[in-house]
Amino acid sequence: MPQAWTTRDIPAQTGRLALVTGAGGLGFETALALAQAGAEVIVAGRNEEKGQAAVRDILQRAPRRANVRFEPLDLASMASIAACAARLNAAGQPLDLLINNAGVMTPPTRQTTADGFELQFSTNYLGHFALTGRLMPLLENAPAARVVNLSSLAHRSGQIHFDDLQSLRSYSPWRAYGQSKLAMLMFAFELQRRAEANSWPVISNAAHPGYARTDLIANGPGERGVLWQINRAMQPFVSHSAAEGALPTLFAATSPDAHGGEYFGPNGFYELKGPPRRAHVAAQAKDAEVAAKLWKVSCELTSTSWPKGK
Repeated sequence: MPQAWTTRDIPAQTGRLALVTGAGGLGFETALALAQAGAEVIVAGRNEEKGQAAVRDILQRAPRRANVRFEPLDLASMASIAACAARLNAAGQPLDLLINNAGVMTPPTRQTTADGFELQFSTNYLGHFALTGRLMPLLENAPAARVVNLSSLAHRSGQIHFDDLQSLRSYSPWRAYGQSKLAMLMFAFELQRRAEANSWPVISNAAHPGYARTDLIANGPGERGVLWQINRAMQPFVSHSAAEGALPTLFAATSPDAHGGEYFGPNGFYELKGPPRRAHVAAQAKDAEVAAKLWKVSCELTSTSWPKGK
């Protein structure tokens, strides 16, 4: 792997279709870099005004013939996910890259979605699980599709609480966040295992941004939270920009050196910042038995079905 991999190293993406969830921060930078490399890009998000603004900005900064559009998608709503997938499947265009990026971080009080799920578990994980399953026909029709899941350093302290997945008994913002990001990493690995077992022509891997300067914390605890105050004080020393934070995702999505079942993050101290490298995977993320159980439970919760083996 190159020691200082950048967007200049992205192979040409001309003729490929990418869908990136999340219109701001990491999602925006990922979509921008893919568009600049020639990909047709769908920016999918729940806030249409923000999404359309992101599309306009990308079109101004990408090559003249860039093809970027917005697609409504609320990952906290199974109905919205089903509707988005139905529209894309009806269009029938093969999907080369699915970047499961969007997320929420540590809201101070427990919130639930219209489906009754805890907000972080639903938005960060269950929504992406359901979206990926529903888009598998388009991924299977692409010549070399990749799915990239966004995890986090927080996965290292996460556990899958099968007896309390929705944090009904006890809600801790960080406990719920860590569980959702561990689930995303385990989903990436389990999808790769099932792709190999069932001959699905899809590569699944994962990435994390390190400590990237985005609005994720402000959208969670808010600007009066202790975490935000620490974030503001420490940023100059341990963080990097959203564009730099998107590099592990872009490496996972485009590099010929990125393979299925791998995990990428920054190469600096504690993987907080720096160019992409293979990242540390916590022991609990490697538990295939737990991952298989989580897959089964997730299918039941989201009413998601997957292709039968070939």
